[in-house]
Order: sequence, then C-alpha cells, then structure tokens
Amino acid sequence: MAAIPSSAFLPPTTAFNLARHFPSSSRLPPLPRREHVTSFTVQAAKLPSGVELPKLQPKFKPPFLGFTKTAEIWNSRASMIGLIGVFIVELIMNKGILQTIGVDVGKGLDIPL
Repeated sequence: MAAIPSSAFLPPTTAFNLARHFPSSSRLPPLPRREHVTSFTVQAAKLPSGVELPKLQPKFKPPFLGFTKTAEIWNSRASMIGLIGVFIVELIMNKGILQTIGVDVGKGLDIPL
C-alpha cells in the first residue's frame, strides 16, 4: 500500500480511505484550480399576460430604528448570554428555572375556570 502523507486536518480514517482509492500514488491527486469563474443570471422567457415590469426601481432609505442588521446582531448576542445564564442558574440551584421563580412544575396549571 502506498504511503499517504499525514495531515492535521484529516482524521486517520480519511487518510486510510484515500490510500484505498489511490493505491498506486504516493501523494494525493492535485486539486483543480479555479482560474475562471462563470456567473450567470436566470430570467423568465416570457412574462405572463397583464404583468408589466416596473419603470423605476424604488429607492429605500436605510432604516433609522427597528430591525437593522446591527440591532439584530446585538439581540442575538444578548439572547445567547441570557440562555447560558439560565443554564448556570439551573446548574447551581439544581432546579429548573420555572421552579426557581415559583411555578409548580408537573401538576399542570391550576387556573380556575
């Protein structure tokens, strides 16, 4: 069996599988080079009847408040920190978060109807 060079990025089983597929070569086959990138767009052949293309493209102002990219990134970071905080509280107190705040768990909701 040919010797396959070891790599820190490949687990041993991958190197074994590569050696089985390329037994006559002492090195791996060269990777294809990407010299030319082709891009294309897909357009419909014909618009349905009654549909017209817009004459002007709308120009939107960037949002000042609300769902901006930065706000959503900070919201997700804060939720991750909060979730880890809840896990730490449950680990320390050895109770679920609902039991910690006083909600009795396992007996259903006791709501008078």
